[in-house]
Amino acid sequence: MTAIWWIRRDFRLSDNPALVKASECGDVIPVFIRDSSVDDLGAAPKWRMGLGLEHLAERIEALGGRIVFRSGDAREVLKELVEETGAEHVFWNRLYDKDAIERDTNVKSALKDAGVEAQSCNSHLLFEPWTVETKQGGYYKVYSPFWRAVKDTGVSTPLKKPDLSWPDAWPESETLSDWSLDMAMRRGAEVVREHCHIGEEAASGRLSAFIQHHADDYKARRDFPSEPVCSGLSENLTYGEISPRVIWHAGYRAMEEGAKGAEHFLKELVWREFAYHLLYHEPDLPTENHREGWDAFPWSENEDRSDVVAWKQGRTGVKFVDAAMREMYVTGTMHNRARMIVASYLTKHLLTHWRVGLAWFEDCLIDWDPASNAMGWQWVAGCGPDAAPYFRIFNPDGQAEKFDEDGTYLRRWIAEGEVKPTKTALSYFDAVPKSWALSPDDAYPKPVMGLKEGRERALAAYETQKG
Repeated sequence: MTAIWWIRRDFRLSDNPALVKASECGDVIPVFIRDSSVDDLGAAPKWRMGLGLEHLAERIEALGGRIVFRSGDAREVLKELVEETGAEHVFWNRLYDKDAIERDTNVKSALKDAGVEAQSCNSHLLFEPWTVETKQGGYYKVYSPFWRAVKDTGVSTPLKKPDLSWPDAWPESETLSDWSLDMAMRRGAEVVREHCHIGEEAASGRLSAFIQHHADDYKARRDFPSEPVCSGLSENLTYGEISPRVIWHAGYRAMEEGAKGAEHFLKELVWREFAYHLLYHEPDLPTENHREGWDAFPWSENEDRSDVVAWKQGRTGVKFVDAAMREMYVTGTMHNRARMIVASYLTKHLLTHWRVGLAWFEDCLIDWDPASNAMGWQWVAGCGPDAAPYFRIFNPDGQAEKFDEDGTYLRRWIAEGEVKPTKTALSYFDAVPKSWALSPDDAYPKPVMGLKEGRERALAAYETQKG
């Protein structure tokens, strides 16, 4: 018998339930479909997805198999492949955003109508969103009780890489390179590529290094952006190059062995779970305010304003904000503390809608995640779950004094005015669009908004909103 493994965001061979199910049926045909969910990705995540697929294809080819690449509507492509190959089973791992759920429901219905076994599995999360309920039977809207509800729940043991057999004949495949998933990245691809950790082996190495060297001091030092104490695994989790179960068990063992920061590391993993819990129950989380009463708040959605353009370019004149944005252009990621600061500055000091920032991150982050991105932006803006009160406005200069006292992070990413700029700071000018016409010889800009002025304006808007 033959089974199709429909690859989505599970670019790994171990702890992959859909792949295990397919292998138990007989020969496996791995399939990746370029549909609207791929075409609609931003520049950086689409490019990074291509790198992950290329790496996975090489791993599978080393085992004697291949990935079949097809473009089109997923339902029609899978029906065609079933007819071409005689496959009797199709397995995939679930996703939880609104569009994916609608697509997968239609796929499953069509395949079952055609007499094909179609089954989805859980690979992307520790806990399925519908399995974690309050005592009243609803879903959690606050993180702390969510954490308490799941922290002692047993997480199943990760699955081993299955023995795989392949068909004697393969269906035709498109060529991954012809898809040009890197096109929108342009010259930024060469810069960001140096900072990527691609594939299952790289992800496993990252986890091992974190547990060995940083699990102990993670809680105490994770907010200091110049210190390499964070795992960096958000990049790999995004594309399923490592499973959350593998991370959970490694962190749990470290906690049992006395690593002081291990429990907080697990809490951050569960924060991601909480984001998906909300996304599943509130499908419009990426576009609509979570909290009632915020639709009339006077945020601007004008992306062409000069101060918003300056924010996007990392040239606001506020060094911590600019350093963080430049880190994103060079590495494709951004330190979590820095994400909160740039989001607070945009939504509060600049009174710009969180959807503007969300969309920009969606285009620029290689670790873009639909649930975490949406919840993170709403949390900082004040309208989200567990939101910081709106009047809690990050002062970027104060944050720099607290978490970057010696200025290491700022020097790492800002070149203007430095006698000997760092390589990473100069890389920013190689990564950003030429049309920005920026040079390290430019003068560092003056602030587009005074921190005191911006704070007072935000608080005044909040008071009006309350009234």
